[in-house]
Amino acid sequence: MDFSSDFTMTIDGAAHRGEAFIDVLNPATEAVIAAAPDCSREELDAAVEAAGKAFPAWSAMPFDERRALLLRLADALLEQVEPMARLLTSEQGKPIADAINEVGGAAMYLKGICALDLPVTITEPEDGQGRVVETHHCPIGVVGGIAPWNFPVLLGMFKLAPALLAGNTLVLKPSPFTPLATLKLGELARDILPPGVLNVVSGGDALGPWMTSHPGFGKISFTGSTQTGRRVMESASASLKRVTLELGGNDAAIVLPDVDVDAVAEQLFWSAFRNSGQVCIATKRMYVHSKIYDRLKDALVAYAATVKIGDGAEADTRLGPVNNRPQYERVLDLVADAKSQGYRLAAGSEPERGPGFFIPVTIVDNPPEESRIVQEEQFGPVLPLLKFDEIDEAVARANASPYGLGGSVWSGSEEGALEVARRLDTGNIWINGLQYLTPLASFGGQKQSGIGVEGGVGGLLEYTVPRTFIRNRA
Repeated sequence: MDFSSDFTMTIDGAAHRGEAFIDVLNPATEAVIAAAPDCSREELDAAVEAAGKAFPAWSAMPFDERRALLLRLADALLEQVEPMARLLTSEQGKPIADAINEVGGAAMYLKGICALDLPVTITEPEDGQGRVVETHHCPIGVVGGIAPWNFPVLLGMFKLAPALLAGNTLVLKPSPFTPLATLKLGELARDILPPGVLNVVSGGDALGPWMTSHPGFGKISFTGSTQTGRRVMESASASLKRVTLELGGNDAAIVLPDVDVDAVAEQLFWSAFRNSGQVCIATKRMYVHSKIYDRLKDALVAYAATVKIGDGAEADTRLGPVNNRPQYERVLDLVADAKSQGYRLAAGSEPERGPGFFIPVTIVDNPPEESRIVQEEQFGPVLPLLKFDEIDEAVARANASPYGLGGSVWSGSEEGALEVARRLDTGNIWINGLQYLTPLASFGGQKQSGIGVEGGVGGLLEYTVPRTFIRNRA
């Protein structure tokens, strides 16, 4: 596949160039690298109509046949990992090694979802009536998937894989900041999936609201900010669309005094700064026991000095730019606020002048709990390091958030860490690690971090409706 070619949407199994376009920038250079189609209302209607026409045959196809086609798509994606990764780096900014991991991980996620089956529950009530009750899980219909810019291929696959395996058809929209690799994924699917089963459209800010209010969708699956998630839910409510919302987080790491600082410092650094902090489950607040606070702070600062920040296309780059100007300016505003309040920066400096949305690794030294840098999700290479004396205090501070996506506990004692982890009000808690997800287990947030789950049988069931049959025993 020629990844330098023009970029087209996939509607009803065919290429659609469109009549309007949006510029796509390389965040490392701020240069325009491509023009992606800007989907019109009429083109969205055509995509939804194509998905609706394809739904009866696709949903009636035997489950194992759908599974086989999706596994072919996964294999096709694996064959294109390197060129797709180069394209992803050019539009997203992440280091090429991370882009390779994302594209390959998306293919393996699809394979993992394909290992699942939809359950059928059969009961025979002991009421003397001789009835058999069977509950099956049936596809909803046409699903709209809206993916973000931090992991566009992987998080797009979080929607594609369960939606299609369950028997739905899909219209997938990537972020306007990172549409290119997802458009190419649509190209790959044209020769594998029946027309209309997977439609990929790209566009500007108007396209998402058109999708969430469109009467042709039976479900919207959205990954993005909590603020936008509220608008998605409000728009979808007009027709009572089902929704899965994976939203923001302000994930806390609690580092207990018995850890081996030298052993965990590097892991803790990457738990916060991987993908330049643009990870929904990254550590956004790090609570460190006072006994080891200074040692860990010094270790993190020393390690940060060894990490190269630069263009993700360069082989030795470990951290790339922030993906887009609005997010870049938001992160800089948080850092400026911390400075204006007099908080000490243990690491960090002014961004260098020049092209690219680069922000140095910034560690804020024990700011107040009520500060913006603690209370708001940074989603950039900025981390507040926070001191605590008592475990009860750390747990209370970690839980005092409207978010509940993820968290982690770090300790020399796994059992001790588990005791603390059980007290955290989040959907996902890691012990001495972070950011491990599997297609075989459910992932989702609590409180204002989302509704529903992705992954595992639970995530597959999110794309179905129950249908119960009651019959007399033969």
